[in-house]
Amino acid sequence: MPAPKPKASRALLVASAALLSLSSTAPAALAAPTPSTTPSATPPANMSTVGGTRLGQPGTQVNLAAGVPVLPKDITGRSWIVSDAESGEVLAAHDAHWRLPPASTLKMLFADTVLPRFPKSTPHKVVPADLAGIGAGSSLVGIKEGQTYTVHDLWLGVFLRSGNDAVHVLAAMNGGVEQTVRDMQDHADELQALDTHVVSPDGYDQPGQVSSAYDLSLFARSGLQKKDFREYCSTVRASFPGDTAKNAKGRPVRGSFEIQNTNRLLSGDVDVPVYQGIAGVKNGNTTNAGATFTGVAERNGRVLLVTVMNPEKKEHNEVYKETAKLFDWGFQAAGKVTPVGELVPPKGAVASSASPRASAVGKDGAASSKPVAASSANGSGGVGVALGIAGGAVLLLVGAAYLVNRRWPLPDLVRRRTRP
Repeated sequence: MPAPKPKASRALLVASAALLSLSSTAPAALAAPTPSTTPSATPPANMSTVGGTRLGQPGTQVNLAAGVPVLPKDITGRSWIVSDAESGEVLAAHDAHWRLPPASTLKMLFADTVLPRFPKSTPHKVVPADLAGIGAGSSLVGIKEGQTYTVHDLWLGVFLRSGNDAVHVLAAMNGGVEQTVRDMQDHADELQALDTHVVSPDGYDQPGQVSSAYDLSLFARSGLQKKDFREYCSTVRASFPGDTAKNAKGRPVRGSFEIQNTNRLLSGDVDVPVYQGIAGVKNGNTTNAGATFTGVAERNGRVLLVTVMNPEKKEHNEVYKETAKLFDWGFQAAGKVTPVGELVPPKGAVASSASPRASAVGKDGAASSKPVAASSANGSGGVGVALGIAGGAVLLLVGAAYLVNRRWPLPDLVRRRTRP
């Protein structure tokens, strides 16, 4: 099959694809039996077909044709997926619906669920009950009982240090861990992330807790439509509140310390350079899950999502190295390769499109929208967010299409940083 020609109207194409996906994948998803929450040692012969039948087939799914680059041969992730964050097109995938332990990448779902509920300036004084039940060996940002933190502080702890202590404090503010788990599961279902079973809000290893590369990409795509989510996941380093002590004059003074993002494609490491155009999203690593990562990057106006779960190759920073290779392939293949599926819209977007109150459609087929306001994500590293570029975060198109505007206000300094 020849590679597709450049699209004159991306929005109209996405709208048509959405109609086809709704008619073909939604009924199949409803009719399918509830999958087991026990992760399998090998990819099941039959997996979910949400997003397209090819995505339910085991093995690598890609449409190679003239002009399409060959996939990297040294990708060892048990499951991975490369998708266009704008249109939702899945460019290539490998066992994308394999249900595996997600580790801290599940925090993307936690953030997408809870982040909109509390203004970032809201203060909270931590009590012992807030920190109860944190798993042994958890990653922590260093929250102390009796100290007061703003919601902004807590989210920096979640995104930069993957702090399970910050997650538990926010969960306590949200009505407790059990309530938050229910809220997260409800939100996953709304996003049509049917591979996901939530047991803990922080992604800590728990029996029955699973997700998939496909679902993690859905969480990232949904979260990235929120300005605060983009800000937090793109911040490289920031100052975090420390202990309170008395100064020489006997007055209480709050100390602080620097925290740095553990996403190595964003912050860099000795064997992993900062990836050109990287702007988030979230990494994870536990005994059962291995290393997991979902990243978003922009290059030449194209925004891609890549998720890699548990590489078999156990070299240092392997999950980031394999993600970078898949990003490189995706940027070369985008616009040339025929998609093998799509990231489906949330149920609410589907329902809204059928309502007479859906967004007005302009001459180019896209729903009308207003410019996104500018935002900032300055930590001590000086990482900023670009000026808002015209376009709403979520556009509801004719045909129930769910689309992130192709000119997201992604972090400007991150986007323009060249790869060493």
